[in-house]
Amino acid sequence: MTTRTDDAAPARSVSLGGPLIRFRVAAYATGVALLGLVVEMLLQYVFSVDLPQFVKLIPMVHGGLYLIYLLLAVDLAIKARWSMKGTLLVLIAGCIPFFSFVMERKVTHKVDAGQKL
Repeated sequence: MTTRTDDAAPARSVSLGGPLIRFRVAAYATGVALLGLVVEMLLQYVFSVDLPQFVKLIPMVHGGLYLIYLLLAVDLAIKARWSMKGTLLVLIAGCIPFFSFVMERKVTHKVDAGQKL
C-alpha cells in the first residue's frame, strides 16, 4: 500500500507542462512576428518605403508561425479541456497585435492554477 505525500505536484500540472511550454514559445514567436508584420506593412503601404527583399518574407514567416501556434493552442486546449469560447479567443489572439502576449499570460496563470479557460 502506498501513501500520498503532500509534496507531490498534482497530475494535471505535470501533464500540461510540455504543451504549456510549447504554447508559450509559439505565442511569443507569433506575437513578435506579427509586430514585425505590422511594422513592415506600415512602412510599405503607409509610408511607401522601398524595403529590402528579405523584409518582404515577414508575412510568410508570420503565417508559418501562426499555423504552428494554432496547432499548439488546440493541443493545449484539448488537454486542458478548455471551453470552445476560450479556445477561439486564444486562437484569434495570434492575429491581433500584442494580444498573443496578453493571452499567453492569462493562459499560463489559468493552467498553473488548474482552471479551465
